[in-house]
Amino acid sequence: MSLGDEHEASGGYGGTGQTRTRLPDTGSDPYGTSRRPRSSSRSLVTVVGVVVLLIAAIAFANRGDDDPSSTDTNTTKPKTTATAPSGEQPVQAKAAGIPTGYAHNEQGAQSAATNYGIALGSADMYETDKRHAIVSTVYAPDVAASQLPAFDQVYSKASFLEKIGLNKDGVAPSGQTFVSRVIPVGTKVTSFSGSTASVALWYTSLFGLSGDGSKNPVTESWYTTTYELKWVDGDWKVTDFTQEDGPVPVGRDQRASTAEDMTKAVEEYGGYTYAR
Repeated sequence: MSLGDEHEASGGYGGTGQTRTRLPDTGSDPYGTSRRPRSSSRSLVTVVGVVVLLIAAIAFANRGDDDPSSTDTNTTKPKTTATAPSGEQPVQAKAAGIPTGYAHNEQGAQSAATNYGIALGSADMYETDKRHAIVSTVYAPDVAASQLPAFDQVYSKASFLEKIGLNKDGVAPSGQTFVSRVIPVGTKVTSFSGSTASVALWYTSLFGLSGDGSKNPVTESWYTTTYELKWVDGDWKVTDFTQEDGPVPVGRDQRASTAEDMTKAVEEYGGYTYAR
């Protein structure tokens, strides 16, 4: 798997999938420049076993069917469907700000893969100390030890940072905000043995720079990442992954937001840290 495959200088993240978005009229582009077509910079730097963007559906604990004591006798009322939120109550523990201590079952594996992916796809990965904490938390200890040097090599590479619009320290230019966020859509368990699990995570991601004059405006991409998990010391941990594009929905013809609105939204709307 190539880490570079998940980034592109124009703000895309991962693979080669694209979504269709109508560009704003001339002069109304929110970033002060015409939105450039997606580039080929998704093939930046190869790092086997390292993932940065990923993940699964945000959902809360299942409330179950209606109260059985209800006197409503309407037998035609719709029942809960397979797409409804379901699962155990959220975990209580956290490490490096990441939920930990998942249930030793399929739901726990899905929750772990989702939250770990959100962390790996966050802007915190561009700060050395936070990156080390994230990798050490989500990966199995032996895998984390072998992957940390690879992560550091990629995230400190000047050419990589330059292509995505950041300076050599991984910081956005003055007046701009770096956006790297995963939005989970759904998960499915592809295999489960008790001590190991394979979880496919379908998600969309936002990646780029918001703010006046940005040459890499925030764009969206769609991917499915399958995580290999292992039960280690009472919790699920990542050991490997594979990624593919899509499924990609048909995009609506919606006008892109202004740089001011995009920056405000990113700053005001916090991302989720728990799924299922």
